[in-house]
Amino acid sequence: MLIHSESKHMDLTVLEIGVANPAAPDTVENVEFLIDSGAIYSVVPAAILDKLQIKPLVEQQFRLADGDKIVRKKGVAVFRYGELVGGADVIFGGPGDAALLGAFTLEALGLALDPLATRAAAAAYGSFAPAG
Repeated sequence: MLIHSESKHMDLTVLEIGVANPAAPDTVENVEFLIDSGAIYSVVPAAILDKLQIKPLVEQQFRLADGDKIVRKKGVAVFRYGELVGGADVIFGGPGDAALLGAFTLEALGLALDPLATRAAAAAYGSFAPAG
């Protein structure tokens, strides 16, 4: 099953996903995400997470693709795409951070990125990475 509501911008895959607080899962903010095949966690603008009253659990250091290290807050959010619902860690995006859809969120929704076709597709099973 292919996901039909994604759009392509300069060979990038963008998908609109609902984000909610696990304590109030019916209050949803829609966010347009860039699907990042190299990202582990999803990044949502902090203002949206604050509006949803999602509280950070921890601050964590991350390594960017260029090797720089940054510190961001991390919490947990509910993600919705159509009938698909899953929970995953979420990074509180800072100024200039793109909204990224990472691997943990894709897996929580049962989706996978098809890098050759630059689209999201249902998985056959049900560039923020931790600094090490």
